[in-house]
Amino acid sequence: MSTTIYYLEQTDPTQIKGKTLPSEITVSEVTKHQAESSLAFYTEVGKHWQWTDKLGWSQQQWRNYTSGEQLKTYAAYLGSEFVGYFELEKHPDNSIEIAYYGLSKAFLGKGLGGGLLTRCIETAWQWPTHRVWVHTCDLDHPSALANYKARGMSLYKTEQED
Repeated sequence: MSTTIYYLEQTDPTQIKGKTLPSEITVSEVTKHQAESSLAFYTEVGKHWQWTDKLGWSQQQWRNYTSGEQLKTYAAYLGSEFVGYFELEKHPDNSIEIAYYGLSKAFLGKGLGGGLLTRCIETAWQWPTHRVWVHTCDLDHPSALANYKARGMSLYKTEQED
């Protein structure tokens, strides 16, 4: 089965088309136990979208992945309930990639995706950068591509992968 991969970007923070996240949802950077948190979030969100590339990683690989200043993980909660997360990765060219973004299944379809993605993109632009980008594919949530476009990201490349 062939998969279509979509690459989207913003080159200026004024391109953000924001959507408000309800005030009872808190978003904060994960600064302790980042490797364990990243694994838990990746597993919880990704199990519904065939995120499998990192499932076989050892604890050391997760620690290596999350240990540098180039990766930041953010989690969203409603009280103590996990809503979703995003990870931002700074690349050598100073671009910021939305490495991972998603909601817990319990919060899908509740109108929170646009608000969390807005927060994600706004947070990415807080780093000194000239570009925020992401790739998604047709295995992700059916609304993923539309949500990225609705937040002001522009499609710049499409690939087919077998």
